[in-house]
Amino acid sequence: MTNNKIIAIVLLIVGAGLIFWGYEIYNSAGSQIGRALGGEAPAKAYIMFIGGAICAVLGISKLKY
Repeated sequence: MTNNKIIAIVLLIVGAGLIFWGYEIYNSAGSQIGRALGGEAPAKAYIMFIGGAICAVLGISKLKY
């Protein structure tokens, strides 16, 4: 297995982990209460979603080449 494929697999795993972690933050009890009272979702959840998506896309693009 080449280094690019190993890096691609690691990026995919990290991306999936970040997306899952962001989902857990978004659905936490404190976040749900905050959204119900103030209407704002935590910025940390969005950062995790975006970072995870970027890592996943980079991993997929590295797997293709």
